[in-house]
This record gives sequence, C-alpha cells and structure tokens, in this order.
Amino acid sequence: MLFRSMEHRNIAFIGAGNMAHAIIAGLVNGGYPAKNITVSSPSEVRREPLEKEFAIQSTCDNINAVENADVIVLAVKPQMMAEVCKPLQHIDFSQKLVLTIAAGIPASRYNDYLATSLRLIRIMPNTPALVGKGLSGMFAQNTITPEDKQFADALMKSVGTTVWVEQESAINDIIAVAGSAPAYFFLFMESMQQEAERLGFSADVARAIVQQAASGSTALAEKQNSLPFSTLREQVTSKGGTTAAALAQFYAGKLPENVALAMQAAIKRAQEMEKQF
Repeated sequence: MLFRSMEHRNIAFIGAGNMAHAIIAGLVNGGYPAKNITVSSPSEVRREPLEKEFAIQSTCDNINAVENADVIVLAVKPQMMAEVCKPLQHIDFSQKLVLTIAAGIPASRYNDYLATSLRLIRIMPNTPALVGKGLSGMFAQNTITPEDKQFADALMKSVGTTVWVEQESAINDIIAVAGSAPAYFFLFMESMQQEAERLGFSADVARAIVQQAASGSTALAEKQNSLPFSTLREQVTSKGGTTAAALAQFYAGKLPENVALAMQAAIKRAQEMEKQF
C-alpha cells in the first residue's frame, strides 16, 4: 500500500474534474483512507459519483471543506481560481498545505487570491495521470517543509511519476516536455492512422495498428532504458531499407527542428499565460 507508512492528513479537493477524479482514485486505490478525503464542488453531477465510487466525503461548501482540511488541492480551471479563492480569504491557512494543479498561475498569485502567505506547492500533471501513467512537474516555495514535500510527492506518485524543479520557471519547461506532449504523440498517431486509411485499412483496423505500434515501441524503450532513443532508432533502421527511406523524408521536412520549435512555442505561451493571472 502506497500510503500505509505515511501520515493520513485530511485532504480537501476543491473541484471535481477529471484530474481530481484521477488523484482521488490513485489515493484510495493506494490505500489512503477514504474517510480522510473530501471533494467539494457546486456540481452534484461531478462530485456524487466520486462519493459513491470511492466512499469519500462530498460537499458543495468550499469553506467548510477547507476549514476542516490539512491539505487543500485546488483543482479548478485557472480562469475560475480567483473567484473560487475569494470566499476563502478569512480562513487561517497557517497550518495548511496548499497544492494547486491549475496551469498558468504563478505560485505568488495564490497569496493574493487567498490574502495570506501560503505553504504552497505548484503541480503540473499531464493527462496520462488519468490512467495512472502521468508525469507531474512539482515546484515548492521555500516555505515548504521536507515533510510537506514528501506528502505531496507521494500524493502525485499515486497517478504516475514526479519531477521536482528548483526554479518555478522550469514548470514551463515541464509543460513543453511532458504537459503538452501527449498531444504531440496523438497528432503523430492521427497522421499515421489517416494515411493507413488512405491505404485501404478500415478506421478501426488502422487505429489498432497504430496504437499497437506506439504501445509496443514504448514498452521496448522501457525495457531497454539504458539505450539512448537514437540507438533504438538505429536498431530499427537498416541502411537503404524502408525505414531509412521514411526517416529521410522526416529529416527533409526538418522534423527534429519542428519539434524543438513546437516545444519553444509551448513555453512561450505558458509564459504569456502567467501574465494573465
């Protein structure tokens, strides 16, 4: 059990969207006591299934949920964050750990949103967390204790792996390398499926072929993780063969350069978003 040896703090999730659902599932399935978890959301449609599935506490009262929590997970959309936080400003946060999984909001802004100096950890998870295969970038302010970091680390490891960064700006790098990355791969898979369909395969068969090729390649990379990706690529590429011809086309289209440009575009947009909040 992931949390057997850890303290069981009372956790309140503010927001009941897909990422909150994933983390709650990871916690409960990892052995965290359901009685110590509360989800708060104005939407019964969102929160009641969580209560029924995981036997956690459910409420529409954010104030009560936060007052009775040791750890608050802010899991609402960035554009809603200021509005959600404002009614919580009278609460004493001095003994509470605040975790935020909202994209684009600098850690310091939460001190303004909640009108106090917080013990806050900013987290950038990616969508494979929904199936327990996520990667979360983690940044802790200097007010965070080692115990708080350990707790937050275990919480996010319930849905995948974690990477801690020393500078908050590196969260934007995590977004480019991991946060947005599933879409890069899905675009590549989409393009492959479209061409497979043009070759005459049905949509279902084309998807199955591409999906298996992707998952098989990932499994191979994981099994041979001591080898660089470049070596794995070379092992598949016979000189003068079909794979070499395909890769030559990719290089002619400057694929590596375009990947780098795409990642830099993601970082630039993340920096712009931080100025909006």
